Amino acid sequence: MENKQIDKPFAITLDVGSSLANKTGSWRTFRPVYLQRIPPCNNQCPAGENIQGWLFHAESGNYREAWKTLTADNPMPGVMGRVCYHTCESACNRGQLDSAVGINSVERFLGDEALKQNWQFDKPVKESGKKVLVVGAGPSGLSAAYHLRRMGHQVTIQEAGPVAGGMMRFGIPKYRLPREVLDGEIQRIVNLGVDLKLNSKVKDIQETMKAGGYDAVFLAVGAHIGKRTDIPACEGSRILDAAAVLRSMEGEDKPMLGRRVAIYGGGNTAMDVARTAKRLGAEEVVVIYRRTRDKMPAHDFEVEEALQEGVLMKWLSTIKGMESGVITVEKVALEEDGALSPTGEFETLEADSLILALGQDVELSLLENVPGMEIKNGVVHVNQHMMTGAPGIFAGGDMVPSDRTVTVAIGHGKKAARHIDAWLNGGEYVKPAKHEVATFDKLNTWYYTDAPKTVRPMLDIIRRQSTFEEVQGGLDENNALFEARRCLSCGNCFECDNCYGVCPDNAVIKLGPGKKFEFNYDYCKGCGICVEECPCGAIKMVPEQI
Repeated sequence: MENKQIDKPFAITLDVGSSLANKTGSWRTFRPVYLQRIPPCNNQCPAGENIQGWLFHAESGNYREAWKTLTADNPMPGVMGRVCYHTCESACNRGQLDSAVGINSVERFLGDEALKQNWQFDKPVKESGKKVLVVGAGPSGLSAAYHLRRMGHQVTIQEAGPVAGGMMRFGIPKYRLPREVLDGEIQRIVNLGVDLKLNSKVKDIQETMKAGGYDAVFLAVGAHIGKRTDIPACEGSRILDAAAVLRSMEGEDKPMLGRRVAIYGGGNTAMDVARTAKRLGAEEVVVIYRRTRDKMPAHDFEVEEALQEGVLMKWLSTIKGMESGVITVEKVALEEDGALSPTGEFETLEADSLILALGQDVELSLLENVPGMEIKNGVVHVNQHMMTGAPGIFAGGDMVPSDRTVTVAIGHGKKAARHIDAWLNGGEYVKPAKHEVATFDKLNTWYYTDAPKTVRPMLDIIRRQSTFEEVQGGLDENNALFEARRCLSCGNCFECDNCYGVCPDNAVIKLGPGKKFEFNYDYCKGCGICVEECPCGAIKMVPEQI
């Protein structure tokens, strides 16, 4: 009997690999793509830290890897965990959910853990044969030296003072930054092979470069000279500048300020010197500032801590003169346009000493007669590569127009090192293009549980007023781990498997631990459920290419 071909139903006869066999990708007008958005904390950090990157390792308990990721950008986390004003936390998306992640607290924990465990930096794999001079051993100079040395360059730091640290040592009191932390992190940089020359002031940069055979130089001289103002005073009136007072605290002989101390100024240095005066035994310390509290350049928490310690504030006031231990103060009015106008209303304050905290200037005599060097308003002007008008001479930190903070200075050191390295190699450093920022509206925060921020402990008021013990404590391991785990991983996949679980077409392919996912576009019909269900905003829909 002849075999007869039996027709099968249409669906059964389809080739499984053909576009008609449930390959719903042909329906698509938009497709999902995985991407890495910039977390707002990373985007905000003046030092350019990969904050989310090191928090990822910290939350798994891999503290050494977290420290290595952190120090790829910032070599001094123990310092920064104490003195950084952590603007990253004001940008943190978690702040719109409950409270910002305690980034600065975890950074300090990692810095302290590294010192405790004596972790050291990896030595450079290859020497470049190039010599670079860094002038100044403050935060910017130390940062530049660290990054340049890791790039394989021979680095020498010349520091005019007897110890390294710059304004971290001579401008930040011990109660905010213990010196053993500062010294430990400086020594670790020196251990990389950086040649640190103390008591070695550079008087002529061109002569020094020529004599040392340096291929490039980074200028990082700090602002150590206190600004003055014309205050009529009789002979014998004790008028000091804040920078000199704080600097003298590092010596054997502490400054004698008297029982009643007045400070003129409203910045962070004014708060530091006022709180220092209290610890030196002054019974009455008053800060005189010409504007209101909300206009003070000092950070609000610094003002609040000073008030807690008994420092008095006299706002909308200017000093007209000092004579025989009496300061004459005039009240001023703040106009709607921000201008100040005298009121003609005077009062007197008794004070054994008056400390001026009106800002600091940089000593720039080493740059005299350097061709192409542009100095204006007391700072050196640099181009987008941080190079001055003189080829091979770069500058950063307090020497250039910028905010004068430790974090900004450390960021300048890293940035300058990249440009110096490129210049030494005959090219230009090109900064990689930034991804878009992972803003709060990109997240699906209902996936995250409430987890209140861990607050660092503070020393009690009595001890704060009478000793130079560190005011703010750190987190223990349990608290640091909890705080790191509060990170929302904004804009970056943390392999929660949500997209894999919710896809109705099984179009999400798991690539294995640490490798994340990819889409099978043959089957993805572009419904966008994965985007709607991604907690951290690491997927977005883009128009289909036709």
